[in-house]
Amino acid sequence: MADQQLIQYLERVENINEEIKDKTDDRKDVFLEIKAQGYDTKIVRAILALRAMDPDKRKEHQALLDTYMDAAGLQ
Repeated sequence: MADQQLIQYLERVENINEEIKDKTDDRKDVFLEIKAQGYDTKIVRAILALRAMDPDKRKEHQALLDTYMDAAGLQ
């Protein structure tokens, strides 16, 4: 019984790994579409990272970035 249970766990993990690979391929395809439309994928990735942030953390991040850019003479 334990051997069968282990096999089931292994198969579940393998299925999840395949789903992850498929999603990674899908993501890659979307970024190729983005690039083909003339968008800068680095900027798109940065925007995605900002969108994933908690709004308060995003405001804090932006405030620090602005402060550092002022200190570096970039604003």
